[in-house]
Amino acid sequence: MGFRCGIVGLPNVGKSTLFNALTETQAAQAANYPFCTIEPNVGNVGVPDPRLDKLAEVAGSQKIIPTQLGFVDIAGLVRGASKGEGLGNQFLGNIREVDAIVHVLRCFENDDIQHVENKVDPISDADTVETELMLSDLESLEKRVPAAQKKAAQGDKEAKTTASVLGQALELLREGKPARLTVPRDEDEERVFKQAQLITAKPVLYVCNVDEESAASGNAHSARVFEKAKAEGANAVIVSAAIEAELIGMDPEERMVFLEEMGLHETGLARIIRSGYELLHLLTFFTVGPKEARAWTVYQGATAPNAAGEIHSDFEKGFIRAETIAYEDFVSLGGEAKAREAGKLRAEGKAYVVRDGDVMHFLHN
Repeated sequence: MGFRCGIVGLPNVGKSTLFNALTETQAAQAANYPFCTIEPNVGNVGVPDPRLDKLAEVAGSQKIIPTQLGFVDIAGLVRGASKGEGLGNQFLGNIREVDAIVHVLRCFENDDIQHVENKVDPISDADTVETELMLSDLESLEKRVPAAQKKAAQGDKEAKTTASVLGQALELLREGKPARLTVPRDEDEERVFKQAQLITAKPVLYVCNVDEESAASGNAHSARVFEKAKAEGANAVIVSAAIEAELIGMDPEERMVFLEEMGLHETGLARIIRSGYELLHLLTFFTVGPKEARAWTVYQGATAPNAAGEIHSDFEKGFIRAETIAYEDFVSLGGEAKAREAGKLRAEGKAYVVRDGDVMHFLHN
């Protein structure tokens, strides 16, 4: 299952620098002028999970393969993008294809780096981007809802559902609120809402890009962003893109020494990746053996056959049962054989809902 987070924001807020650090590449050109990024850059990064290393140690696995999140560096948006300003149409098309939005906000002062609106105000920047996204969704729904209402009046059942759920979203947008506040009432409405691919329906993670001195505790700018995120029920993290860029190429020991000197316990990127994972309501299960210890991703609420399908579609089709051990039992007892002896290996059927940290082995036709 591929999950992608789109990195968005105004030009020159640090999106491409952050993307380079996330993927530990120089894939995204970083420069001090607007629209440096035109085509979206895409990179996959491993989700940090110390449990995977421990499982590999217990099982003597030769390889360790973390679960992945995709990050897409999307061109900077400017005021008027919904009307085609800048690279507006291209930006909006690219962002519709991601699962969540990582919104980078400039929370540092630097006269040498141009700001597209000549001021440092992350709340204003966030409002500019959000307004353009809402205007784009509004334009889309003002065409789609009347058409659905017309069909609904003729007795079309699917159109009734569409008119109802998208009508709610349209009213929210007209009030200046994002479509994510829409509350579908049943599975049919949920399906229609997802299929609509509304940009403002996507979950948001605010990334406060601060100066190096503020990386550990933030500053006045980032504090305002955290207040905004709390009010919206969104997530926020503090990162110094400049520090993350310096970490590229360092070995693990060098990184830890450098981070300690900066008063940090982990990289900002680790926080972004983990927050993105939580934002999408994902969980991790593991497969462990002598060849490899591997992490896999599923949505919360996934069943054992759903998890089997992440490994191979045939596993889901021919699912028989899942031999399952809780992570804590696998580690404390010293592996699969001893967990089996202790009665901690469970045979779970099709209705079993996967728990975060499950170590699973699937039996299938």
